[in-house]
Amino acid sequence: MSVRDAVLMRRSWSKVTDDAPTHDDILALVEAASRVADHSSLSPWRVIELRGDARERLGRAINKANGDKGSSSKPLRAPLLLAIVFSPQKSGKVPSWEQEAVASGVAHTLSLMLDDEGWGVIWRTGGYTRSKAVAKMHKLGKREQLMGWLYVGGKPEGKREGRRKTTNPRKKVTAL
Repeated sequence: MSVRDAVLMRRSWSKVTDDAPTHDDILALVEAASRVADHSSLSPWRVIELRGDARERLGRAINKANGDKGSSSKPLRAPLLLAIVFSPQKSGKVPSWEQEAVASGVAHTLSLMLDDEGWGVIWRTGGYTRSKAVAKMHKLGKREQLMGWLYVGGKPEGKREGRRKTTNPRKKVTAL
């Protein structure tokens, strides 16, 4: 399948099975995703794997951020969560917004490759992604910011992989 076809076939999987890629699978995919365009090769990002009890700790942090008691069940929707962290680097040449775009590129590329390898993936965010409680739970540095999580699991049998509705390019591409 061509890259174009893989991109056109990608969809978000809000429900996944309990299967998940291994740590070594993730390392190989992150190595490939790190090839995104990155001005000055700053690598202003990192990925944190959350499995098992770490997802429950995240659920408690989400509820704390929202001012609720107990634990949110949201992180339990997938067996593997990949937290995407923006880790800005000091640079006189590369502004912060450009570095954050690199981190977004890594996350999107990673989600495309996971989908291409047969895993169900959805990128989830929320107002609590930038909260103190959630940052503390992820042990983020002072300048780091959480961009959300890739929820990863097996694709349920019987679900169509269908295509997403595409945007009309004539409405988005102009010329000067």
